[in-house]
Parts: sequence; structure tokens; C-alpha cells
Amino acid sequence: MFKNAIVRAPGENFAEGLTTVDLGIPQYEKAIEQHARYCEALQACGLEISELEADLRHADSTFVEDTAVLTERGAVLTRPGAASRKGEVAAMRGTIRRFFSEVVEIEAPGTLDGGDICEAEDRFYIGLSKRTNEEGARQLSRFLRDWGYVATVVDIRRINSILHLKSGVCYAGDNTMVVMEEMAELPFWSGYELIRVPVEESYAANCVRVNERVLVAGGYPRVEAGLRERGFRPLVLDMSEFRKMDGGLSCLSLRF
Repeated sequence: MFKNAIVRAPGENFAEGLTTVDLGIPQYEKAIEQHARYCEALQACGLEISELEADLRHADSTFVEDTAVLTERGAVLTRPGAASRKGEVAAMRGTIRRFFSEVVEIEAPGTLDGGDICEAEDRFYIGLSKRTNEEGARQLSRFLRDWGYVATVVDIRRINSILHLKSGVCYAGDNTMVVMEEMAELPFWSGYELIRVPVEESYAANCVRVNERVLVAGGYPRVEAGLRERGFRPLVLDMSEFRKMDGGLSCLSLRF
């Protein structure tokens, strides 16, 4: 059960951040409204919110998940793969240390984005991607194993349709993975029940289990129906402006 979440509101320069998609320029006012609804959803799931001020030095800083990997046994500060985002970790360090007594950090030449880490009970899947390299994955694997977790590396560098591992797969709990069709045949998921996400709804693969609910992006009825059929309780949120900047539901918070 999660009790806390760290979030950071998007700054006025949100549209200046990095993106690999061509879906138009995000509307700042609408992004602020969607972020507020997101925070309300986390609170409705029973979480206490620590909301940080917008960081205008880093246009992508609302995507706080990429700055840390949080576990019950310790926290790992990351080293983002995009040069423009590396300063986000320093801005998060003090907040993480308020909540965690054991904090370690990914060091150069390793790079690692939190969006590449999918936690499934005591196993962590680590995506090798355009943002997370082999050395970053090796360092994180060592930290996790020292804490008694299992670490499995998943190479997604040939899958051009996603930026991070969690863009394409989510552990929904109850031994169930929500996984985009392009990744569904990977052997890593063979022991799980799968909710396969059709190509036209791939964005919705980035959903988030938060206690008794599953946050899911609005506008993807087949994914929502698949969750309901398996006994999950979707909580639907509009994510249109964050999608324009390669962001998903998991990206907007650090949950612990």
C-alpha cells in the first residue's frame, strides 16, 4: 500500500521540454488543470501529497518519476539520460532524503531514467533504452540485489515506438501485466496474466496501480474494459497535454 506521493507542477515553460512525438504544443493552462486532477486522484487513493514548486530551470521537471527509484528498503537517485534533465536530480535530493534514511545514487558513466523501471512485487524490470544504458542498469541491479530484490534487464532499444519501458508495460498487481501488443510476446511476462493493449491504444499501457485503483488515461475504452473484466477498478484521467511531451501517468509522481 502506498501512503505518499511526490509531485511537481509543470512550469510555464513546460512546452519547451523534450518530446519525440508530433502531437502539437501543449496548452499550459490545461496541463495545470490535468495535473490538479491527477493529484486529486492520488489523494482519493489514500496518498498524502508532497507538492514541489515548478522548476523553471528544467522544463521536463514535472516528470518526477525519472529522478528516483523508490523501494521499501531504500531510494536510488538516478542520472537521467538526457543532458538537459540531469539537474533535476539535485533539485529532488533533499526531498528524497527527508523520507528515506538509505539513499544511493547512479554515477557516471551510468545513465538511468525512473521511467525505465517496472516494479512487480519483489522483482524490478530495468529497461535498456535511449535514456538508460548498460552501466546504469548494472548499478541499479547491484543496489536492488543488495536490498534483497530480483533485477531483470529488458532491452527495448529496438522498439522505436516507446521512450521508456513503462511506456509499454505496467504491473497492475494480482500477477497481471498490462502490456502493449508490440511487447506482449517477450519472454519476461510468461508467468503473468496479460492484458494486451492493442496498437491503437498503446499509450494507455502506461497505467498505474495505486492501492485499490488503477489510474488509466482517458480515451482508451478497450484497455479500461480489459481492466474491469479482470476485476480491477480503473480511475480514468485526461492526459492529453502530457502525452504531447512523451509523459504518462506514472511519470507525474513518485509513489511510496
